[in-house]
Amino acid sequence: MEFKEYPDRELAIMSLADKLASDLRKLLSNSEHVSIAVPGGTTPGPIFDALSAAELDWSRVTVMLTDERWVPDDNPRSNAGLVRARLLQGPAAAATFVPFYRQGLSADAAATVLSQELSGQFPLSLVLLGMGADMHTASLFPGAPELDAALARQAPAFCVVTPDSQPEKRITLSARVLDDALEKHVVIFGADKRVALEKAQGLDPSQAPINAVLQGSIVHWAN
Repeated sequence: MEFKEYPDRELAIMSLADKLASDLRKLLSNSEHVSIAVPGGTTPGPIFDALSAAELDWSRVTVMLTDERWVPDDNPRSNAGLVRARLLQGPAAAATFVPFYRQGLSADAAATVLSQELSGQFPLSLVLLGMGADMHTASLFPGAPELDAALARQAPAFCVVTPDSQPEKRITLSARVLDDALEKHVVIFGADKRVALEKAQGLDPSQAPINAVLQGSIVHWAN
């Protein structure tokens, strides 16, 4: 794990967006098509704003989420809505976006469909992850009844998780898919999350799921 500390969040956002764009250009120089998985939540919005303006061949990029709440895309809690509003703008509007929510399907049924439909996108070229103060990443939540299955090396690409702390079911990329990405970035802001990150490194992924993806990643932090 490489740890990058920035003097403020604005610089972290701009530097990370530049790094993601650079990674995508490098990956596109070696492959006809690349895939990037991104998180929802409050932190990535400004990163998406900056990244969306990057000049690269977005028509050869598939964008997906690291995880999604099982709500329609027009629901305010939808991560897909955030991606459409903040990332798929300007030059990045040419990218192909694959939302996870499927009208008329249960989360469990959709997980099976998605694992089949998107098998050709793995390993991911690039993944951007966040982390909660509880040391969860994507929808790999400590204490969730499905966590062990989602952490397993034989896990399917997509797993359904029902954490007690959340109001909806969630669908998430499994730990192995996230960890196998060619390039991995984690962005965290605030002193509490830095403390959580340091704590996580001494714990098993079943207690600190972020620890399932830290090896080989670059962590970007600002207070």
